[in-house]
Amino acid sequence: MKLALNLALFLFIFFSFYEKSFSLSAYKIKEICKKERSKEKCIKNLEDKKYNLKKGNLIEIPVIPYKR
Repeated sequence: MKLALNLALFLFIFFSFYEKSFSLSAYKIKEICKKERSKEKCIKNLEDKKYNLKKGNLIEIPVIPYKR
């Protein structure tokens, strides 16, 4: 009985934290690129990253330091 309970809990936790990736919507991409100088290039770059993320490929995400 204890083994069955442990197995059920393990499977529940395993499927609860299933690897999910949430990519940006088209609207959000346009909002982000609104401030950029070359909007078309920015949109193309983010759409390529979105496509690669959906395919399961790794993408490089730059870290921008917070400015006060």
